[in-house]
Amino acid sequence: MSSPENMRAAVADYVTALHRAYLAQADTFAPAVRGAMPLLAGGRPVTVAAVGVRNLHLLATRESLGPLRGQEVEVPGSLDGLTWTLRFYDPVVVPSLGTLEENDGPAYDGVKAALGVGTVVYHVVAQPGSGLTPHHAGHVGSGLASGHSAAARDFETIRSRVRGREHLVDELAGAATAGLPHAQALLARAISPHNAGVAEAADCLDPDAIRKALLASVGGRSEWRPTS
Repeated sequence: MSSPENMRAAVADYVTALHRAYLAQADTFAPAVRGAMPLLAGGRPVTVAAVGVRNLHLLATRESLGPLRGQEVEVPGSLDGLTWTLRFYDPVVVPSLGTLEENDGPAYDGVKAALGVGTVVYHVVAQPGSGLTPHHAGHVGSGLASGHSAAARDFETIRSRVRGREHLVDELAGAATAGLPHAQALLARAISPHNAGVAEAADCLDPDAIRKALLASVGGRSEWRPTS
């Protein structure tokens, strides 16, 4: 059985590989797109919480998790263009994690609630052991970067087509970065209050569906002309 030190080292290597792949994918995008990607947008320092329940949750957040207490452990990490702190949590460190049930799937909301985290840059789940490989981390990091860049382009397109409501799109993009689906739903309805597709997506609280429905409501990405 792996020692706690070996497991922490494996998780740290996984997070580094994930971030390396994210940065490599980001380098293929235009500077303005890179600058809008949540992990690279600047602001408060990034902390990655590695939370061990039945699954291993990795949450990146810009919220402060406070000073180390008791048996908490942290490991600094950095790559060219990105620095972060990795902190480790389990039911010994945060007892409420021990009440979470993951028989039917990862308890995303439960883990966030146990840590008291309201906003995340990303939240992914990895399988301890064979799932903690640089190869797997590379796929996850590239996928995150692609998703984040697509969202940045979509929001810029939407913003360019809703004159007088640009500030709402800026708030929507911020809510998406922060992982606040209820706020995204309310803002999408305010931006496009009479569109049935937006209303349906907002009811489902699916961030990707909300963004895509809102983009469709303003004509999509191509061959759009403003109404006269």
